[in-house]
Amino acid sequence: MTPNAGPLLSLRMRLPRMAFAVAAAVLAGAALAAPPKPETRCGWFINPTPGNAWLIDPDAEWTVGIQGGHQAEGSWPQPPSEQDWVKPDGDPRGYGYGCACLKVVTGPDHSIARILSAKGKPLAQCRRDRALTALEPDAHYDQ
Repeated sequence: MTPNAGPLLSLRMRLPRMAFAVAAAVLAGAALAAPPKPETRCGWFINPTPGNAWLIDPDAEWTVGIQGGHQAEGSWPQPPSEQDWVKPDGDPRGYGYGCACLKVVTGPDHSIARILSAKGKPLAQCRRDRALTALEPDAHYDQ
């Protein structure tokens, strides 16, 4: 054994324990990471067909639901009145769009994972907001 073997051998024996301690600390930090923070998002709530819905706000187009796929947990907003819900060509089935504010937890890829609360707003509220005016859906969009 060389004179320097003692400290090297000691370090080699400690490395696996140190690596384990670092890995445990990283995993503990991940487990204690703060839950996603709720956000309030206001904009155009679009429900063109069963199970399909989006929210368009000044930041992005958020997927609320895709028929046969992603569906956010929670209730969708109800318009404050029938006049505040735009139906394509007077569609009697209730599909269309309106103005709404939702308290949500967002997911990856501009999706909404959970709706904590949802409130339909008068169309005038979104139409007065300059950041939303140009984003208003066309009432004759494809269904």
